[in-house]
Amino acid sequence: MDVRIVSSEEEGGKIALEMFKDQLAKNPASVFGLATGSSPEGFYREAVASDIDFTKATSINLDEYVGLDENNDQSYRYFMKDRLFDKKPFKKNYLPNGMADDLEAEVKNYDEIIRENPIDLQILGIGRNGHIGFNEPGTPTDITTHVVDLTPSTIEANARFFANEDEVPRQAISMGLGSIQKSKKIILFAYGEEKAKAIQGCIEGPVTTHVPASILQNLSDVTVIADNAATSLLKNK
Repeated sequence: MDVRIVSSEEEGGKIALEMFKDQLAKNPASVFGLATGSSPEGFYREAVASDIDFTKATSINLDEYVGLDENNDQSYRYFMKDRLFDKKPFKKNYLPNGMADDLEAEVKNYDEIIRENPIDLQILGIGRNGHIGFNEPGTPTDITTHVVDLTPSTIEANARFFANEDEVPRQAISMGLGSIQKSKKIILFAYGEEKAKAIQGCIEGPVTTHVPASILQNLSDVTVIADNAATSLLKNK
């Protein structure tokens, strides 16, 4: 695991941008796994301001809330269009359909999309409890796409994006840990002191379902981009 300690989200975004450019130089039709939330926003800003060209590439997003359509400004489809897709178009964008009438059918459909489009480079954030995507503590490590009942801590953490906590959806569709582990390369972003315990568990703690991100220790090509606050509990910097 390659840990890059940065001074700002801007610096972290620039490092990730170069990794994306390297991947596109190898294969302009690469498949990128993308994430939402605050952690990757520095990278998206750098990508939009750059000359990077995604027009031959495909994106597959990690997750989507259940019950929010693409016109809702808190849906992840809206987030991605606003931060990236409307400014840097891809050949194809895939996100789970949180408005699907049959969620189990949508889960199977998304697994098939991932199977047909192996992910070359996956972006991740990390939750305060160590979750990646919406894979909460206790999630089986081999699970693929699934419907998740969000934990109180995740609902609380996401409430800042809504008018009040009652508006936060209670379910989401998430790419599973089993699917994430098949990505050829992974970048995980973490910024701020509130992520320090999760980052310590991810990098130096035991591999355990209690800290879902700890499974990244088992993978061969993982880069953690984090600031000094997020890495403050690491014993070996």
